[in-house]
Amino acid sequence: MSMLILGLVLFLGMHSLRIFADGWRTQQITRLGLMPWKGLYSLVAIAGFVLICWGFVLARHHPVLLYTPPLLLMRLNALFTLVAFVLLAAARVPNNGIKARLHHPQVLAVKVWAFGHLLAAGMLHDVVLFGAFLLWSVVLFAASRRRDRREGTVYPPGTVKGTVIAVVAGVALWALFAFWLHALLIGVKPAM
Repeated sequence: MSMLILGLVLFLGMHSLRIFADGWRTQQITRLGLMPWKGLYSLVAIAGFVLICWGFVLARHHPVLLYTPPLLLMRLNALFTLVAFVLLAAARVPNNGIKARLHHPQVLAVKVWAFGHLLAAGMLHDVVLFGAFLLWSVVLFAASRRRDRREGTVYPPGTVKGTVIAVVAGVALWALFAFWLHALLIGVKPAM
């Protein structure tokens, strides 16, 4: 469990700098330059991600059951994950109404994904992983919306075409992941 926690601290800590240390982050970008900062940021984030994956695999060898979710919640997670994939696609597809309305769909995707997985998995390592991501996404979304208001950020209106592309791309990615990649990469076949 210690590797999983260390990975979460590195990965989520690096991704929390704009929340808790934006001034320090800006100073480091000025001091190092944008590209070296991005390189350092990426190295720490990748190291954290690798430790999360490794720690999660190690923790699965010593499972601690906290609760047994009913099958309905496990199946409901498929719906939460579908919504998360649509939100994730909306973060990348230009000119879509989802991003125009929600402003930070990628953070919301993490929130929905983590919440759904907390409902569907009751092992201690699941709660640590998904609970950490859920807490981080809630705090980041609130901080991002406050920063948008403070800076007067305006998001361009979306188009029907952009919105349809985001939804179709999200559903396609969800189907690919749910029916093939999740079992291949994670080793768990999702309940449908």
